[in-house]
Amino acid sequence: MATETTTGSPGILINTFEALETPELEAIRDELATSGIRAFAIGPLHKLSTIGGAGSLLEQDRSCVEWLDTQAAGSVLYVSFGSVAPVHRHDFNEVAWGLANSGKPFLWVVRSGLVLGSEDAELPEGFERAVRGRGKVVRWAPQQEVLAHRAVGGFRTHSGWNSTLESICEGVPMLCSPFFGDQLANGRYVEDVWEIGTLLVGKMERGEIEHAIARLMEGGDGATARERAKELKTKSVESLKNAGSTQLAVDQLVDHILTL
Repeated sequence: MATETTTGSPGILINTFEALETPELEAIRDELATSGIRAFAIGPLHKLSTIGGAGSLLEQDRSCVEWLDTQAAGSVLYVSFGSVAPVHRHDFNEVAWGLANSGKPFLWVVRSGLVLGSEDAELPEGFERAVRGRGKVVRWAPQQEVLAHRAVGGFRTHSGWNSTLESICEGVPMLCSPFFGDQLANGRYVEDVWEIGTLLVGKMERGEIEHAIARLMEGGDGATARERAKELKTKSVESLKNAGSTQLAVDQLVDHILTL
């Protein structure tokens, strides 16, 4: 279906920017060129939108931003597995105790339906007591604003493309736990291609989570990831300038539409 739709179109729009996926975009354009199909990299789309967080389908708890204001710069791990992917109760508990045992400040999004078979996920017994004073749990957060906050130093993510791109644009390194679809490939790119984070696959285990958090937030690997993430953030900003690749692509898209 997707292939038929693409080959029957005069062009495709891709939510990325040239400097992020240069060889991939070149390969796509080469493949489509024989069919006369143009490919336009017009992302990051969330930076072009005037809606921002106002377009969220879930109610945002803005108390988390006020809480972030009280935290030290780069100290907080933001944790969110997106709006769709569910986790098993065992994995949920392991994530909880991995966060608790890490000793790091964290902001954790525990939305309705996150745990399979449960509308509202109950936190493990003793968890709130163990993290009192350094952990904040909310049902939903204004993610773009959170990632842009000075206090956030890392993002534990399911590696959905929107979340990945939002994190890249704010220069935040990632700890990736993909579930399905393109998420695994995104996580691989985060670790192996862009080198802006770590990929965790397989069954979740609190000890591994704790150690991964330590590496991301304070270890040498984390420092390298932060530097690389800053570089990509700069490139994303440059793409949005008047002569940047995204702005040029939008102009080219408009010209292309006018010729149809």
